[in-house]
Amino acid sequence: MNFSGNLSRRAWLKSTAILAALPSLRALAWLPSRAPRSLAQRALRAAAAGGASYADVRFVRRTEEDLSSRDDHITGVRGGVTYGLGVRVLRHGAFGFAATPDVSEAGIDRAVARALAIAEANEALVLAPVTLAPEPTHRDTWQTPIEKDPFRVPFARKAQLLLEVNRAARGASGGGPLRAVEGFLKGVSEEKSFFSSEGSELGQEIFRVDGGYTLSAVDDRSGRFEHRRFPNSAYGAGFEHLERIGLVERAPELARDLREKLAADTVAPGPRDLVLAADHLWLTIHETIGHSTELDRVLGDEAGFAGTSFAAPGDLGSLRYGGPLVNFVADKTTPGGLATCGYDDDGVETQRFDLIKHGLLVGFQTTRDQVGLPGFGKSGRSSGCSYAESWAAVPFQRMPNVSLVPSATTCSVEDLIAGVQDGIYVQGNDSWSIDQQRKNFQFGGDFFWEIKHGKLTRPLRQIAYQGNTLDFWSKLDGLGDASERRLSGVFNDGKGQPGQSNAVSHGTPCARFRQIDVLDVSSGQR
Repeated sequence: MNFSGNLSRRAWLKSTAILAALPSLRALAWLPSRAPRSLAQRALRAAAAGGASYADVRFVRRTEEDLSSRDDHITGVRGGVTYGLGVRVLRHGAFGFAATPDVSEAGIDRAVARALAIAEANEALVLAPVTLAPEPTHRDTWQTPIEKDPFRVPFARKAQLLLEVNRAARGASGGGPLRAVEGFLKGVSEEKSFFSSEGSELGQEIFRVDGGYTLSAVDDRSGRFEHRRFPNSAYGAGFEHLERIGLVERAPELARDLREKLAADTVAPGPRDLVLAADHLWLTIHETIGHSTELDRVLGDEAGFAGTSFAAPGDLGSLRYGGPLVNFVADKTTPGGLATCGYDDDGVETQRFDLIKHGLLVGFQTTRDQVGLPGFGKSGRSSGCSYAESWAAVPFQRMPNVSLVPSATTCSVEDLIAGVQDGIYVQGNDSWSIDQQRKNFQFGGDFFWEIKHGKLTRPLRQIAYQGNTLDFWSKLDGLGDASERRLSGVFNDGKGQPGQSNAVSHGTPCARFRQIDVLDVSSGQR
């Protein structure tokens, strides 16, 4: 089921009873709870009778909710719940998958029959039989730690939070150039039950929330627009996270930033030292490190949305991304991470593992069926990176939380800035671009400060930087410590054909890079 609605400014101003009358989304949705074990066992028996050497069944209920606002009114209320099951079978070395919203004995029987037929058809296309990496049997439950279920919080409370942002931002603008305050709140939950022919039985409930806003202003004399955005705040948590991140409290500060940005100069193109804030660097990590270490892209088996990778299987232990400060870990156990869960969609217990250690490539993101692929090896354990966005989607390798390890010695953003004679401090995200092998890129920020002789001197605007992945990370020469680490992420990392979305976070401290090419993107100079 799903619903959507739009509230006009007039309707909102007439009465807040419109939203107050709406119950929470939990109250609106009625669907079966986790599927009985007997239905899963029926599917697994039917798969085995059809010749499957392995099978698994996933029952998934996915709940989503979005609120949006502009200035002093709510512009959209959208939500929905889907429920169904996916069946995957491995027969004669080939996978088959089928899904259905008909969670009944007849529906499951039809899904298993389709999965077996697809596996049979795939047998002629498989160059090498699929083998699964070993994994212990698991019987467990897991839930994202939350204090407030975001789908039990009344819509009126959520609307109040967004409208308080508008009042705080406009109060700080003093009737100045602020033209629009556009906000949003988002919540997602995934309730999953997983059963495999190997005996694993798993139940999970994963929560994710996000919230933020964009402030927009215009210079009446030139007609030039500028924006200032609330820093990325997507998180694996309940509604309490949205109440604690300072949505309202930071609005006056961001409104003041916007006034300064509107009057700021841009920069002369050329090499500069950069200090990148944690709320900016996460996206650079996502594009240059996260995608380039996905094994299916490395092998050339995946190119959807983001191309392949410059890395190759033989590069493990030899390809250098940078110096000793460049340490990246993949971790689906990170507290608050959007990709964090107890078990992946192969039934593999999630874990932390190294991708890049002291600048050297040492690992790839893998699933059970990838570990035995030609050119990669036939031993070892999956790193637990299988995910499907819904019951109707086939599981495949998706990015875990990929994070830059902070400095082990005390270092603040002020310390990094103090070591720069001529540079730029970059905060937030704006535009980005990267080539289809994750080599060459360009990233923009949301707010910039000029650095002269170790001090922040004046705001700047409309700047981007460009580089090559390996060259860029080799120029990292300073990292903030753990107190500077922030966790940011994205709900809609796209991949696959047909496309799927994955939610993923990146933990990062602030970082300093030497002599990176910067651009004035306001004038189109390159």
